[in-house]
Amino acid sequence: MNQTEINVGIDTSKDRLDIAIRPTGDFFSVDNNPHGIKIAIERIALVQPDRILIEATGRLELPFACAAFKSGLPIVICNAWHVHSSAKATGQLAKTDKLDAFIIAHLDCTSIFLNQS
Repeated sequence: MNQTEINVGIDTSKDRLDIAIRPTGDFFSVDNNPHGIKIAIERIALVQPDRILIEATGRLELPFACAAFKSGLPIVICNAWHVHSSAKATGQLAKTDKLDAFIIAHLDCTSIFLNQS
């Protein structure tokens, strides 16, 4: 990943999307419902991200991913195992939604998914 690229990492739960923007360090949360997703899409579009990375969480990520795709935003759904492994590799032992969002924002899942068969 280039240092000037903007990555957005999203930690997804049933009720909430926790969103981290890298490299700015901005963070915000929205409800994981159509209204919250609309707010997130509008706010993320303003930063013109190079990629939006969202962890696969048993289909809870799909409403956001579909909305981002329909809005023309560069969305990547990341394998949860890769997210967990990356966190572990960095020594990240604490677990909060905010930390998870920033870990996801640091990933380069595009290479992971482009190389899968």
